[in-house]
Amino acid sequence: MSGGAADRGREEELLLARVSAAAGRARLGRRRATYRALPAEPGVRRAVTAGVRRLLRTGGGPVTRAGARLDLYEHGMTVAVDGRIKVIRFDGTVVRRRRVLSSRGITRALVLVDVDGERIVLRCADFGRPEEWWPEIRRAVVDAQVPRALAALHRGARLAFGPVWITGEEVGSGRTALRWAQVERIGIVNGFVAVRAAGRWQVWATAASGIPNLCVFHALTEHLAGAEPDDD
Repeated sequence: MSGGAADRGREEELLLARVSAAAGRARLGRRRATYRALPAEPGVRRAVTAGVRRLLRTGGGPVTRAGARLDLYEHGMTVAVDGRIKVIRFDGTVVRRRRVLSSRGITRALVLVDVDGERIVLRCADFGRPEEWWPEIRRAVVDAQVPRALAALHRGARLAFGPVWITGEEVGSGRTALRWAQVERIGIVNGFVAVRAAGRWQVWATAASGIPNLCVFHALTEHLAGAEPDDD
């Protein structure tokens, strides 16, 4: 093994040790999968540099580099970039969908909140096999948060998802409210939450990308209204 390869191997071992230690402190459980950073395409890297820097300054998240990794665990995940390790727990995070700038142009992203309250952006173009980790993160957040949310609703709580709210009896936005018995379906129409009742769609003035934990909201509406949520 050459000196460079040996050095990279040692760096990777040290990073893995730090990632494992951070996951242990947060009680994330067993590691389930690891996804490596995708290299930026040289032809477009310079074109997006300024935009990426703006994203960094506004909390858009770090650009992934060689050695960066995303690790999924039973109860959360870690994101390691440029020597920094961010920890996210599925039962406490807030997830939003966005379209953001990446080295491959405009792409989808998940914006999550880590255990320190900081925003973390995961772009589809940053880590390999997004078709695996994107739905898995959403599924894990739903599994971790829906039972607690249902228990709260059964106790009479009102849960807010941005401007949309739900109780055990109703779903509403602003002054508009419908009882669950009236709701036939809830979906996303042109980026807005829409509710179908009495055979007609009512489009509420709520952009889907701005709703925190939209995946949790969908799962709850499916349970309460018996409607199948649209794929987000």
